[in-house]
Amino acid sequence: MHESTWMDLFIDPHVVPHYVSYAFLGSLLLIAMALLLRGSMALVPRGFQNAVEAVAEAILNLNRESLGRTWGDRFIPLTGTIFIYILVCNLMGLIPGFAAPTSDINVTASMALPVFLATHYYGLKVHGPGYIKHFLGPVRSLMALPLMMLIFVIEIIGHLARPVTLSVRLFGNMTGKHIILIVLAILAPAVVPFFILALGVLVSVVQALVFCLLSVLYLAGAIEEAH
Repeated sequence: MHESTWMDLFIDPHVVPHYVSYAFLGSLLLIAMALLLRGSMALVPRGFQNAVEAVAEAILNLNRESLGRTWGDRFIPLTGTIFIYILVCNLMGLIPGFAAPTSDINVTASMALPVFLATHYYGLKVHGPGYIKHFLGPVRSLMALPLMMLIFVIEIIGHLARPVTLSVRLFGNMTGKHIILIVLAILAPAVVPFFILALGVLVSVVQALVFCLLSVLYLAGAIEEAH
């Protein structure tokens, strides 16, 4: 069963599922926003440009605090895009007749997997074969070889679990938010215009920030020196 949305007027949800059509809609919205912003850039920001620059500066500061200035600036296209895209997709679920693509595990997994691959790609790029030290623990001696092997297995399991937890956390929270909003709207329809939508906006922003923050921390852990 598919929940009816406005997209059903143009695309059959049985052919193209909602999470696909609305994920593309979110991408098109971001492209349109970027083109609009590019065409109205001003030396002194105001209005829409001011809001976008504030978000970009916040994500840039987050990157620099965890990754340093050089790597923080280098990763801003990845982490900034992740935050803004997830935020837009989350907020779409608050619009009547629309659906949040992030409430589907396929969409969240498609964002968690690139973060996982980027983490280990840059870990190998920065440290080379020495990147394996991140998986062996603090003790390095032949006497501690069994302990190192055990830590290696635990670390591998932990790293493989990262894209799963990233995907499930966002998917679960957005699905739960959707269900809670429906229940609250049925129980207390008089407060829908304010309290319920405010709760939805808060959850949408927090979940986008959490996904972005964890991505930054994973990248920071990969490029730092192993101790």
